[in-house]
Amino acid sequence: MKAKVGDRLRFLGHQVGAPDHFGRVVEVMGKEGDPPYLVEFDDGHRAEVFPGTDCELEHAGAHHSAA
Repeated sequence: MKAKVGDRLRFLGHQVGAPDHFGRVVEVMGKEGDPPYLVEFDDGHRAEVFPGTDCELEHAGAHHSAA
């Protein structure tokens, strides 16, 4: 996984009915976009994360269509 500041991470719920949670990369601590990342979650807390297979990356601006 290669991320940059501003990218969003989606962490999938681990149990049936458990909601996914989301965070924004505020610092890339690894080399060339590699983990770990400092992530600010939607509830405001920050944590250093090493994303696993239960995490999806959305690059900043990826959801916008080109005009």
